[in-house]
Amino acid sequence: MSKGFYCTLERQLKATGVKDIENQMKRIIKEELPIQRANFPKKKAIYLFRNLNQLDKVRLLKNIRKQTVTMYSLLDLYDMYAIPPFESTAQTPLFYLKYFAPGFIMVFPHWQDLSALPEFRPQPKLARIFNEYVEWARILGIDNVGALNQAIKEGNGSEIIKVVEALHEKKIAYIADRVVREKSKIILIAGPSSAGKTTFTKRLAIQLIVNGVKPLVISTDDYFLPHSKTPKDESGSLDFETIGAVDVQLLNDHLLRIIKGKEVQMPKFNFLTGRRNKGQNVAATNDYVVLLEGIHCLNNALTRRIPKSLKFRIYISSLTQLNIDDHNRISTTDTRMIRRIARDTYFRGYRVQRVLRIWGSVRRGEEQNIYPFQEEADEMFNSALIYEPAVLKRFCVPIIKRIRKESAEYVEAKRLLDFFNLFYDLADRDVPSNSILREFIGGSSFLY
Repeated sequence: MSKGFYCTLERQLKATGVKDIENQMKRIIKEELPIQRANFPKKKAIYLFRNLNQLDKVRLLKNIRKQTVTMYSLLDLYDMYAIPPFESTAQTPLFYLKYFAPGFIMVFPHWQDLSALPEFRPQPKLARIFNEYVEWARILGIDNVGALNQAIKEGNGSEIIKVVEALHEKKIAYIADRVVREKSKIILIAGPSSAGKTTFTKRLAIQLIVNGVKPLVISTDDYFLPHSKTPKDESGSLDFETIGAVDVQLLNDHLLRIIKGKEVQMPKFNFLTGRRNKGQNVAATNDYVVLLEGIHCLNNALTRRIPKSLKFRIYISSLTQLNIDDHNRISTTDTRMIRRIARDTYFRGYRVQRVLRIWGSVRRGEEQNIYPFQEEADEMFNSALIYEPAVLKRFCVPIIKRIRKESAEYVEAKRLLDFFNLFYDLADRDVPSNSILREFIGGSSFLY
């Protein structure tokens, strides 16, 4: 978060202590120290980590099937890394630390520009989601992949699924209660690709009905301009990621009419013809709430004519995820990507190579159109499910294995296979039919 990684130590830090750490890091970088790579038998690696009191590594290694472990060393520090580090400390000169109690944020160059350091931007709402995730992990007793694997091995996978899903439902119910309490009329739901926006919106609608409110669900996709008027990106392709692809004028006209209780004929966008068709007629009553879902919903330009007092903004994404161990995180971007691999290959007819190939452009669109507005949200919903990589493994691994060595996507495929090898399999039979995960693996009770 805040353009970097949030880090904690096993003790409380002060701002002066963070500065001391930063100075030591700069000294190590200046000394151009080598980072050594070596393969160890698993038993020897477990023995080494136990002596170093890195018990998170011990539990992880005891609960994976690999018998050889790739280790990296710097001076007297040994560690494992999901993504191999550089060969020398001299290759990582750009960074700075920012005190953020009880730890610090390490800011480093963004993947789109490795030559410049981004400006630190506080994200207090995202920090609250992190603290919520820590509490959920405490309730489950699972703080890393090793603990998850151990629980699955002991036959507790079903219980984990039930508790995680209950935590999701509790948070959705809380958001619905707040919407009703604040008498909001237009609920704006935004998030990046494969965040689970559609299922979240449907589940929120059910909770609103429980509160005596009638939800009217609208997708901004139905307000796309005809393809003949859609802006194009730098490669000349139709750019559906930009807000310019949406008929903002028509959307605002319809929302204002709905607010006034007038009947509106909704559009229905046909992605095959690239045109809008006529949809159903709707007329809102006094006890209605509009749920507007789309990637631009936190951008005020989308609903610029709607009074702010009527709007309630929700940001949904895989905001925090289980760590592999104390020093290796699971990228939330990876979580969304493997969701998309399962959904697009099983249910949308895409080849896995295409899913991987376009992921970079999807992320660029998110950086421009979604992330700059996430702190504008009134509520954030973390759609990540601690157990989901163990379930997605069964769906994704057979597909990813189809990628041949000569393919341009092979390196990425190999990385993903190594990632899945860290997890025990978990069957999807206990995943409820209304779970966000069902949006990606099938078997949902909702229609999409």
